[in-house]
Order: sequence, then structure tokens, then C-alpha cells
Amino acid sequence: MHIVADENIPLLNEFFADFGDITLVEGRSMTAADLAGADILLVRSVTRVDAQLLAGSQVKFVGTATIGTDHIDRAYLEEAGIGFKSAPGCNAQAVVDYVLSALSVLVDERGIGFTDVTVGIVGVGSVGWLLRRRLEEMGVTVLATDPFKNPDEVGELVSLDEVLGADVVTLHTPLTRDGEHPTWHLIDEQRLAQMKPDASLINAGRGAVVDNAALLAHMQKNRDFEAILDVWENEPELDLQLMQRCLLATPHIAGYSLDGKMRGTEYVYQGLCEFFGLPVRRKLAQFLPEPGVKRVNFSDQVPVYQALRTAIRACYEIRVDDGVMRTAMKRSDNLKATFDQMRKNYPLRRDIPTLRVGVPAKCHDLHEALSAAGFDVRTK
Repeated sequence: MHIVADENIPLLNEFFADFGDITLVEGRSMTAADLAGADILLVRSVTRVDAQLLAGSQVKFVGTATIGTDHIDRAYLEEAGIGFKSAPGCNAQAVVDYVLSALSVLVDERGIGFTDVTVGIVGVGSVGWLLRRRLEEMGVTVLATDPFKNPDEVGELVSLDEVLGADVVTLHTPLTRDGEHPTWHLIDEQRLAQMKPDASLINAGRGAVVDNAALLAHMQKNRDFEAILDVWENEPELDLQLMQRCLLATPHIAGYSLDGKMRGTEYVYQGLCEFFGLPVRRKLAQFLPEPGVKRVNFSDQVPVYQALRTAIRACYEIRVDDGVMRTAMKRSDNLKATFDQMRKNYPLRRDIPTLRVGVPAKCHDLHEALSAAGFDVRTK
């Protein structure tokens, strides 16, 4: 069989070489001509997969190594009898790490602790649910809303209006334009006005869930309102004025941990094996390298809030990505290409559970707080 794949999907040879030849293509510029002779198509979120791309091809299976599927015309695939597999939850931990790092910056800026803020979560899918669990175990007050979820499965749910009253509102929804609850421009001028004038908005989901023009106007009128954006309307092009006004700005890399990306490849591999009735011979554990930072140790003198902040940033320091993006965009004469290059060349990053944290046996509060955040805590 012949496989055409986005060049940014990791471990392609390790997982898929046994299926046949692999041709690597730049995902954003992929065309129908690239699929000549292809039996299998593997993509990420930058490739729109629909009749325009696939009509006339011999593709039998499509896999996307991403949680989101709004770039896939699922109805067309089903109608055409083409197999499909996505990777739900593959990078949920990475996005949670991103939000925790962002929150660590916010609480530092305000001179408070994690438990001094109320966090509103919009969308309680794999990312939102894991984030809620982590925050609540850390003692943070959480308000959550999702019209498609059952409170018996994800915990108490409140209205969007109530969530918008939180100190920090973080968005984890797909991008939809139709149906009873569309999310396109869900956060618009009216809903921004419902938020506290000194609130913080985090978007690590889909760019157009927020009306970016309305957000910029809102921040210009409310100087204490802050935004942390990983996703943007019209990306890879984006509004530089909005980027400059954000507290933190990153190039759609919240879910870009090595673990998350590799896990996405594994999920698609498993789906492909199931579709073709083949045995699963490869497992992610065979290929994951050791973490760059393997262990952090704390003494009994460290305050809990300081240990949390230090451990979170040892795994992921959001301010580094923010600085890299601002510098690159400021110097760029091609914003679109620069944005994509930052994603393509994103450095190695591991998930919080890969970091082993040593704490003194008598520091029960410290052990509890770090465990709640997801770290592998060991007493010493």
C-alpha cells in the first residue's frame, strides 16, 4: 500500500513502514495531486480533508493524529466508504500542562496562589475534563459548562453566563458553525462584556471560537483584561496588534508535547490495524525517549505554591514560547511561513506525568499538591 502523510507526524516509519511506502507532504499545502496512487492518508489539523481533496483518489483510510476533527468532512468519508480514525484525548495532558503553566504566570503576576482564582472551563471533553479534575484536586474552584455533556459523567455543570463570571475563562471546544450550539465566535463582543473587567481569557482550542477583532477592542477599552492565546483566527496569519496586546502568545503548540504527538500517531496506527484487520505489533512505549528533565527534588523549606510553580515550569515554561513567537513575528517578512516554521521546528517537550518529583516524607501537603497536579511524586 502507498501512504501519504503530513511530514510533521512523528514516528511514521516506526509505526507504518510495514504497511508500504510513505510519501511525506507539507500538510497545509496538500492537494489532490499529492494523493495519486495513495491508499492511506494521514494528516494533522492543517489539512482540510473533503471531496475536493479525495474525489477520484483510491484512498481507503484517513487518519488524523489530532483530537479535533473539524478539518475532516466525516459525512463525505462515510458516504464514500472510507475508513477513519482520529486521536481523541491524545494530547489532552499537553494542553492541560499549557493551561497550568499559563495559570502559574497569572497568579505570579497578581501575587496570589492557585487557590485564589476561580477558573471557568468552556467545553468538558477530553481536555476540559482532565483540566477540571486536575484543578479541583489542586483545590481550585472550577465552574464548567458544556451543553453536550452529562453532569453524572463530568461533574456539575452551570450555564455559560455563570462560567463567564470566573476570574479565568479557558476554552476547550471544537469549532462548529451549525447545530443548536455553534461555537464560531462563541466569545464575541457581548460575551466579553459579561466577563470581569480584570478577567483573563485563555484559548488553546480553536482560534475562531473567539472573535479576535472584538477581543482586541475589548482589551483596548479594559486595560486590566488579559488574554492568553495559542490559537488565532485566520492562522497561520494573525493580527500582530492582538498578539502584542496579549499577556502570552504562542503559535498553536499547546498540545505539541512529544508524548501527545506520538500518542496521536499510535492511536491512528491502532485504528488502521483495526480497519484492515491486522494485528497491532507496535506500542508507543517502544519509542518514547527518556525525559530531558527526569527529576526535581524539593526540601522541607519550600512553600507549596513555589514548588508547584517550579515543577510546572520545569516541564513546560510557557514564557519561552511566548518570547520566541514575539521575536520571530517581529522580525518576519512572511508571517504565515514563520508561524508554520515555529510549529514544524518546535523543541522537545514532555508531559507533566513524566517528571519525577522528590519531596520529604513529612511534607504531606506538598506531596498532595504535586500529586494533584499530575506529577510522579516520590518521598525521600
